[in-house]
Amino acid sequence: MTWLNVDDHHLEKAFNFSDFIQALEFLNKAAMICEQQNHHADFELSWGKVLIRTWSHDVDSITERDHRLCKAIDELGE
Repeated sequence: MTWLNVDDHHLEKAFNFSDFIQALEFLNKAAMICEQQNHHADFELSWGKVLIRTWSHDVDSITERDHRLCKAIDELGE
């Protein structure tokens, strides 16, 4: 699944897992990528699912920083 462009405002993607712990571990890894890139996404965690939304708050829109972050997060699953 690719990242969904929502109203040219943000990118979002849901990642599914077999249980809560796997979802939480993925969220923590994705959060570390955000910290390394100094570009912080919004996360929603539920049983077996992590929903991530990202946009550049300073311009209230999607920028190249968001695309770099999405690419790095996608590489976690490879």
